Amino acid sequence: MIKLEARPQPSKVWGIASPLLALALTVVIGVLLFMALGKDPVKGLQVFFWEPVKSPYALGELMVKATPLLIIALGLAVCFRSNVWNIGAEGQFVVGAIFAGGVALLADKDTGRWIVIAIVLAGIVGGMAWASITAVLRDRFNANEILVSLMLVYVADQLLFYMVFGPWKDPGGYNFPQSKTFEAVTQIPRLLTGSRVSVGLLVALASVAALWVFLFRTRAGFAQQVGGLAPAAARYAGFSSRRALWTALMVSGGAAGLAGALEVAGPIGQLTPYVPAGYGFAAIIVAFVGRLHPVGMVFSAVLMSMFYIGGELAQSRLGLPKSLTGVFQGLLLFTLLACDTLIAYRVRFTAVRRLKEAS
Repeated sequence: MIKLEARPQPSKVWGIASPLLALALTVVIGVLLFMALGKDPVKGLQVFFWEPVKSPYALGELMVKATPLLIIALGLAVCFRSNVWNIGAEGQFVVGAIFAGGVALLADKDTGRWIVIAIVLAGIVGGMAWASITAVLRDRFNANEILVSLMLVYVADQLLFYMVFGPWKDPGGYNFPQSKTFEAVTQIPRLLTGSRVSVGLLVALASVAALWVFLFRTRAGFAQQVGGLAPAAARYAGFSSRRALWTALMVSGGAAGLAGALEVAGPIGQLTPYVPAGYGFAAIIVAFVGRLHPVGMVFSAVLMSMFYIGGELAQSRLGLPKSLTGVFQGLLLFTLLACDTLIAYRVRFTAVRRLKEAS
């Protein structure tokens, strides 16, 4: 019989190194997967870990993918550290994109560059508004935020589809379900000419520093974490668990909405049914692989964006399904959970005693 026994003192070294071990195990399983599919494992690993970094242009595309992942993960880290399980960042990302797209569609050739600020703010407001539904239901009716936030993702998707198939459909778009291309004045400023990397990357890095200061150097950050993890202790100390709930969901919703605004007014340039790219779900893995630490999430966001690009290249060059991206993301998460379990517990094999009734 196999039994998990809690270790008296989990290893701090392995606690830090387990994401690296999980990555190594993911690579090993990936090699076996490529072999099982009849593909060259060297080429398979190359498209995932070398192609995304082999040139300045490739690095730029890597940063384009990593930016929304990092921004969303930073917001989710506030939730998870507060014991608020927001699983619906994808929906908040989509609604943020809708709000931002609505403002962008108001622009014309005479509109000034100030519209970019309005677009970004609209995205933040949209994400926060969508997250507030979860906050109200959890606060007033004690609804499970996991189920509520997750179900709202599909409502957000349907709202996007309604807009691009209906009121915001481009009349000159040959009947494709998409809005018209946004005016050039709405474009998020880019860092380098010839690259798609926008100032959103700087926003993401500034958010890393801001979150680190908030969590580890401010009383409010300490109160935020205590209010979520130990409501009774928080009340005794004068902290509000209700405030912790609302702060966590508003920060994470605003971050997801910001990412949506930067995406539609940046690389995409219009609203389409393909705005939901799974960033909100992938950011959950980014947050945990990065150990809910702002700096750690920078590296995990880059790694996750490599999986996105690698999945696209595996589809075009190796003839593999694009869903391979999700396979690698899932492998990374499950190997990390396995490593963390073995760090906290040791495996014991015990003999099974069979009781025999006296005849």
